[in-house]
Amino acid sequence: MTAYLGIDIAKKKFDVALLRPDDKYRSKTFANTAAGQAALLAWVARQHDGPIHACLEATGTYGEAVATAMADAGYVVSVVNPAVIEAYGRSQLARTKTDPTDARLIARYCARERPPRWTPLPREVRELQAIVRRLAALEGMRTQELNRLSAEPAEPVRASIQHVVDVLDDEMRVLRERLHQHFDDHPDLRHQRDLLTSIPGIGEATAAILLAEFGRLGRFRQARSSAAFAGLTPRQRESGDSVHGKARLSKLGASAIRKALFFPALAAMRFNPIARRLADRLRARGKHKMVIVGAIMRKLVYLAHGVLKNDAPFRADYAKTT
Repeated sequence: MTAYLGIDIAKKKFDVALLRPDDKYRSKTFANTAAGQAALLAWVARQHDGPIHACLEATGTYGEAVATAMADAGYVVSVVNPAVIEAYGRSQLARTKTDPTDARLIARYCARERPPRWTPLPREVRELQAIVRRLAALEGMRTQELNRLSAEPAEPVRASIQHVVDVLDDEMRVLRERLHQHFDDHPDLRHQRDLLTSIPGIGEATAAILLAEFGRLGRFRQARSSAAFAGLTPRQRESGDSVHGKARLSKLGASAIRKALFFPALAAMRFNPIARRLADRLRARGKHKMVIVGAIMRKLVYLAHGVLKNDAPFRADYAKTT
């Protein structure tokens, strides 16, 4: 019989709770390192000799290595939205919140809901993801240093800050070169990037982020599912006759994608005929500027899904088929 493994991820460690077929738990804490992942695999093999379904929350880089190690070892792994686990905890009237109790909660959720199987990204996509995320981190550090530079009057300190900015610029230049080389080394990724950059408003940098953060954009059967993954679908708030909230973006998804699409959406409103017509229709209906930008971001995801699914460059009449 199947046992269910709940994994609660933190930066330096992860707690696990194995819900066995006899409804008893086995719990343990491991370091969030390669050695800790190997220890986890050895531990679960000793605890249960049958099939195991592991489940953890989508927590970005902290959990990906653990999920990949479990999947590579042949276990069924599910990666679920943290908001789903939080809602499940409320439905169970959970009053105690610690890492071990969270692991048990995830195990119970897995046993009850049997979430779908997660498949690790191909190695070349994982490497692309690592490069793109490192670039984003360096850009964030550079922005922080430039903000400090603008507010710092003392010349010795200004010189120190400028030195850090110069170092960051050099590192970002090297990473961008590696990014270009990575696409050259992987023709399939390069082909997907070229399809995405055929969409007016999406440049090479944005295409790289989309391919990295979506992982496999073509894995979604519908464009709406791609938009939902990015948190770009509207969320309606209505209840009975008294609550009629305005629809807003759900934002329950990959924030890096939304961040990456903001300025491309502004460019698309000028240079992409499909996006421009959509923006004009929304303006005529009196929609707020940010509502229009959100709609254009969503449209860019739809177009990106379309060109990859159909393996064909952008066409101005593409919206009729996506």
